[in-house]
Amino acid sequence: MAITEVREVTIEATPDEVMSVLVDMESLPQWSSAHQEIDILERDAEGRPTRARQVVKIVGVSDEQVLEYVFDDGGVSWTLVSSGQQRAQRGRYTLTPHGDASTLVRFELTVDLIAPLPGFLIRQGAKGLMDTATKGLRKRTLEVKRA
Repeated sequence: MAITEVREVTIEATPDEVMSVLVDMESLPQWSSAHQEIDILERDAEGRPTRARQVVKIVGVSDEQVLEYVFDDGGVSWTLVSSGQQRAQRGRYTLTPHGDASTLVRFELTVDLIAPLPGFLIRQGAKGLMDTATKGLRKRTLEVKRA
């Protein structure tokens, strides 16, 4: 059964500043507690990751997954290539200018797990992941902007 979550956050930074954090996938383990390892497998002509291997751990369950990324003017999306724990995964960050120097970030994620998990674990994992994907991204973007 697929699980879909959507969350939005406003970040006091331009879309380009937010995108620079999303492109810097190697730093993901620094601001996402779920991400244990990231290996960039392929990059596009602009140096952005197009395929990456990730080791993630959510609510005590580890998974090694390969994701394929597509960047466009409005954000970045990805799909699952392989995983030990998931049948499918689709995600997207949509970045919309908001005011003079802010960005409305919409994070959408659909995951289809192979093994059934108790509902409370799914809710706990989803909440933590969504918090990291929005609040964690906001915190990291503001840190990078200040530096």
